Amino acid sequence: MPDNRAALFEQRPANLEVILPGPDQSFRWYEHDYPYDLARWNHHPEYEIHLIRQGSGKLLAGDYIGPFTAGHVALIGPGLPHDWMGDVAPGELIASRDVVLQFDGAALLNLRGSLPELSELKTLFELAQRGIEFTGSTAKDAALLLESIGQAQGLQRLIRFLDLLGTLARAPKRDIRVLASAYYSPSLDARSSERINQAFDYLINELTSELRLSVIAERVGMSEAGFSRFFKRITGHGFIDLMRKLRIQRACRLLVQTQLSVAEICFEVGYENVSNFNRHFRHEMDQTPSDYRRTTATRQHESN
Repeated sequence: MPDNRAALFEQRPANLEVILPGPDQSFRWYEHDYPYDLARWNHHPEYEIHLIRQGSGKLLAGDYIGPFTAGHVALIGPGLPHDWMGDVAPGELIASRDVVLQFDGAALLNLRGSLPELSELKTLFELAQRGIEFTGSTAKDAALLLESIGQAQGLQRLIRFLDLLGTLARAPKRDIRVLASAYYSPSLDARSSERINQAFDYLINELTSELRLSVIAERVGMSEAGFSRFFKRITGHGFIDLMRKLRIQRACRLLVQTQLSVAEICFEVGYENVSNFNRHFRHEMDQTPSDYRRTTATRQHESN
């Protein structure tokens, strides 16, 4: 049963984390220090595999609370609120404490029609709805694979990711601890969730059109200023900033996957002039669209 600390967290709606894989990647891998802005009581529709490299503290996952130490590996399912609360002194920073891998499990299972071997993941993903902690040799093997993914690129990166999922799916029962109780149900703010979903529907469906903050604010029954503050608080991103990130992400994929010119891609992703597109692209990617296309093509050629 949860103690008072976990119950206290459950009284506070979890923040929605917005996850954006790289434009040429099917999942997101990153490492971070602790404390860290995104290391908070949050949830997201993606699955998350999490490794603690060093430090200790308490893991909260739904109504579960328990200790973690270095070498801890867990798989958190979609929508399950979670937080790794570290034991740190005021002002202390634990460098590179966490390795995080986040992926769309539903999209992966949808490939079973053409890749039936992926059916092996179904039971694992069902258990992950309550969160799973792995121990023993499974945790050690998973930690090594997680670390290796950070150094890999292209097809080799994907192969190691599937190897990691296979390692977790084949874990013996002695290496598995299911976390949240079977009757647990997240107490997320229904009205906030509805508003966020409306905002994302508008953002995705109208991404290449002229997006207006006033339109979505009116749709959700809020003022522009109120909606801006609300969206930033819930997702950690400004609405306009997220729009820019999504447009540039789409542009990156077009640069790699098509022969369209930079100008054609500019208009394809919703920009009205090339100079503005180039400025935003450089802000997000630290290089021009042409440089991105060239360096990505070189990297893919070398990996082959």
